[in-house]
Amino acid sequence: MVRPYALTGGRTDHQRAEQFDLVALIVTDEAAVAAREAGGAAATQVPPGPPAGPAADRWAPEPEHEMILALCRTPLSVVEIASELELPLGVVRVLLGDLLDRSLIQVRRPAPVAQFPSERVLKEVIDGIRAL
Repeated sequence: MVRPYALTGGRTDHQRAEQFDLVALIVTDEAAVAAREAGGAAATQVPPGPPAGPAADRWAPEPEHEMILALCRTPLSVVEIASELELPLGVVRVLLGDLLDRSLIQVRRPAPVAQFPSERVLKEVIDGIRAL
């Protein structure tokens, strides 16, 4: 068993964690993932020594990142991802933040819930039903 802080490198929060509320829908950006995989062979051939380019070019995803990308080929909510991976919600938010930073996922808001009818309309419906 791996401790949650080990999965996140000791991080407990992400800068854009507010985007990852429980019902936010996460979907894998297939084009970005394909581009990353196509460039993956070149990224692994970076010669040893001091870093020459941005650290994001040499980012190697953890298995949990890969599992999230696989799960989110169809949209899933943040809470569903946490449940599927059996990981704490805070850890999943940090992992999602890593993927969002690299544009490998998209965050979608669920459709807004319809407004409830006003109290006046409800009373009229009840009165109509009573009249029957």
